[in-house]
Amino acid sequence: MPAIGYVNKLDDGSYRGTLRTLSISAALKIMPNKEKKPDSDQPDYRVYANGAEIGGAWIRKNKENGADYVSVSISAPEFGPRRLFANLGRAAGSESDDEFAVIWNPTE
Repeated sequence: MPAIGYVNKLDDGSYRGTLRTLSISAALKIMPNKEKKPDSDQPDYRVYANGAEIGGAWIRKNKENGADYVSVSISAPEFGPRRLFANLGRAAGSESDDEFAVIWNPTE
């Protein structure tokens, strides 16, 4: 699947980088949701682009190996009535454990 951006994990648990598609280039921040209540459906992270909140992200478990990963859901006027889904995965060619690709996960 294609990478639509890249982020780096920071010491405070947030991710920062850039979201890039054919028509969008925006500063991306994925920030821990400090208001999340235990056992709620609220996202584990809030997603911001150029300062505007555009979605949420949840920590999920890989069914094959049990490893945690971050699943992202983004909604913005540029996408029309649809949501964009992505996962954070190890950036190809990177040797850093803190560098992630935002991997587009089309639903259809």
